[in-house]
Amino acid sequence: MKPSRRIEDLRKIMAALRDPESGCPWDVQQDFASIAPYTIEEAYEVDDAIRRADMHDLAEELGDLLLQVIFHSQMAEEAGHFSFDDVVEAITGKMIRRHPHVFGDEDARQAGMAKGMWEKIKAEEKAARRARIQAAGNGETPAGYLDDVPFSLPAATVALKLQQKAARVGFDWGEAEPTLDKIEEEIVELRHAIRRAATDEIEDELGDVFFSVVNLARHLKVDPEAALRRTNEKFRNRFHSVERELADRQRTLDEASLEEMEELWQLAKKTKKFA
Repeated sequence: MKPSRRIEDLRKIMAALRDPESGCPWDVQQDFASIAPYTIEEAYEVDDAIRRADMHDLAEELGDLLLQVIFHSQMAEEAGHFSFDDVVEAITGKMIRRHPHVFGDEDARQAGMAKGMWEKIKAEEKAARRARIQAAGNGETPAGYLDDVPFSLPAATVALKLQQKAARVGFDWGEAEPTLDKIEEEIVELRHAIRRAATDEIEDELGDVFFSVVNLARHLKVDPEAALRRTNEKFRNRFHSVERELADRQRTLDEASLEEMEELWQLAKKTKKFA
């Protein structure tokens, strides 16, 4: 086969890879659960390409992400659940339904998107989904107010979404200061758990600290994921600076003492680029 611009050819490639007789052994043995981590990873690769403004990379990473959609759809079709066509139909239907001011009749287009209409449409979709699940009898109907927050997202993002939704019904401090107090309170509890060497309790209390820090970020209108990514990048740059300085001294990281690395770390912090 040759590279193609047609989505049908990509579907044929995936079907060939999944063929039990002539396909790729690795692809054949995969299932939804084993592929899911790759799907998440590819979404992050797309995000990374966007942040670097690398359009060549973005095109490639979007292709990798599209492959994940095709992969899941192929496995679902094999099992008789749904096909890629069903996926396309579902998302086109959702977009049309959620944008009556674009795809609706003349009255709807002239009226535009009324305030609260987006939330109303999504609420109707969720109600229909709950009814479908209940009718199918293949799982419990989500009943809790926070049950529709997907826990498959990164933990910090889940925490943020839980807090945002709880805040809509008034379960929230109105400002950042009480959140700072809560962080200090959680750190004290973490210290006590560490002194007792209680492993499960340490994990629990450390989670409370993280959750409270995310809450603080929300009150300060800072994206916690973006803030942590920025710090990760800063740490990497500073560490690379330490590594380069050691190389200039004809020394390696393994040969350097902690004191020497700390000295170079502080030097990197004073350099504006790594501040």
